[in-house]
Amino acid sequence: MVRLPRRQLISALAFSAAAGSVTLRPSDPFISAKVSRLVPDPFTLGVASGDPWPSGVVLWTRLAPEPGEPNGLAGMARRSFPVEWQVSEDAGFRTIARAGRVFTDPNWAHAVHVEVDGLRAGATYFYRFRVEGHLSPVGRTRTAPDLLSKAEGSRFALASCANYEEGWFTAYRRLAEDDPDLVLHLGDYIYESPELGQPGARRVRGHEGFEAITLADYRRRHAQYKTDPDLQHAHAVAPWAVVFDDHEVDGNWAGFHPETPQPGFAGRRATAFRAYYEHMPLRRRSLPRGPFMRIYRRLGWGALATVHLLDTRQYRDDQVCGDTRAVGCHARLAPGRTLLGAEQERWLDRGLRASRTRWDLLAQQVCMAPRDTSSGPFGAYALDGWDGYASARRRLFESIVSSGVRNPVVVTGDVHRHYANDLALDGRTIAAELITTSVSSGGDGSRTTARIDVELAQNPGLHWADCRRGYVALTLDANQLRADFRTLPYVTRPGAPATTAASFALQDRRRGLARIA
Repeated sequence: MVRLPRRQLISALAFSAAAGSVTLRPSDPFISAKVSRLVPDPFTLGVASGDPWPSGVVLWTRLAPEPGEPNGLAGMARRSFPVEWQVSEDAGFRTIARAGRVFTDPNWAHAVHVEVDGLRAGATYFYRFRVEGHLSPVGRTRTAPDLLSKAEGSRFALASCANYEEGWFTAYRRLAEDDPDLVLHLGDYIYESPELGQPGARRVRGHEGFEAITLADYRRRHAQYKTDPDLQHAHAVAPWAVVFDDHEVDGNWAGFHPETPQPGFAGRRATAFRAYYEHMPLRRRSLPRGPFMRIYRRLGWGALATVHLLDTRQYRDDQVCGDTRAVGCHARLAPGRTLLGAEQERWLDRGLRASRTRWDLLAQQVCMAPRDTSSGPFGAYALDGWDGYASARRRLFESIVSSGVRNPVVVTGDVHRHYANDLALDGRTIAAELITTSVSSGGDGSRTTARIDVELAQNPGLHWADCRRGYVALTLDANQLRADFRTLPYVTRPGAPATTAASFALQDRRRGLARIA
């Protein structure tokens, strides 16, 4: 990958959103054009890019001068606005690679999604927007390597579960400082419901409003998260590929079943999907249609890696029992149940069989490895994850084996802990699972707990665990995938440093994780 010298990167990312404060090129018409300002600064939510391909990438912003407005319109008039955009090969915007103009739609919250094409593969670019005389912050992005590129030393980052109320988003800042080529966000980007009143909950800072149910609620919640400077910084340094889990809609929802019975859940699901699309750098093919939104998709990263982004929420065929210790719940573990849905299962199987890349990453939301944490007659399994769909998990494992895929690796979020797992079929290790802890959910956490000690003792495929907050940094080359589990000592106050708690490696064509630090 082409990497920008650190000094130039810092200079680029320091650009202000205010057009008047950009002084590098006062003769630049993009900056100096005399346009009357009809609204306050509309770029309060920053910029983002995502879903890169070899010749392009999605660019995103949303016009939101008043992001906290209860009506969800963020202070924008109910009319269309022309938004100009530029993509440059340099941070000073001296060499413009692509430029254009789009018109916002007030029905879609004045969100901007630009699918820029015609760029060089495996290259670094800078981008910005302008509307009504206001200039956005500058973002940096990268296109995917071409299909034959070895893309040695590529760096991915894994993140999940950022609860605004339970901690600061310092992990996003530290993740950005690691300079990833691509960020995989594995779900729970927002939390729909305040945590106050839940056992052990500690509010560090507050959500605006109450539980998100209406479209205005979800728009306001996304906007509040997007105003966080650490999150904005992480979006501005690299492209992201995102998938949702449960809290983008409703805690522990499955298919068309909410966690607790409520009327009109299909409508709520549609509303949440709409707001999610409005705030994410997704391609048009992910545009929601009512209560349906296709987020499972595939990204190529040269000859080095294929990322299969999965949806483990939308296509479940049964409601999961919320009490993981209740004996009656285990009657639900019937053969033939599906977590991915039949169509997505077939899509994934075809993708694995067709893959010719060195590494195949299955990016998904809920723990895939069995997690027995009890010595009782049934154990205590997380039935909201793959443990509740044992037959579907077996089908997936059999697909991994029969496809002959070279190096399968599952990457997971959701559980607010770091885990390093081996995955086995009939006693034979077939893949690895790397689980990232939360960005802030759960508060500060600790190195270990009594429950973790039980899990380590009772699950032979589980190598290591940590209960602090953080993220996972992956480095990939032709011979090895390295996973550095990064942790923060606290998130209940800002500014924590990040350290590597453990490092594991996978060698090409060899199954099973090996601890290297």
